[in-house]
Amino acid sequence: MLPIDPHADLGRRAWVPCPRCRDDEGCAECGAGRNCRDHWRYLLSTTGTLLHVQCPGCAHLWDHETRFRHGTRRH
Repeated sequence: MLPIDPHADLGRRAWVPCPRCRDDEGCAECGAGRNCRDHWRYLLSTTGTLLHVQCPGCAHLWDHETRFRHGTRRH
């Protein structure tokens, strides 16, 4: 298992599912789309719409594409 990134900051969090441990499965808060106090990820950095995150539970590192673009509109 990887160690937690030394630049990880508890104050910078993201609420996205971990593709490795999937610890959020079965959580009522996560399932309802709310920010759960238990199933957050370290938000290490961002590049445009790409989040660079790490799971504090299993230490998995990955990139998460939000597909959210500022200023775009759906018609």
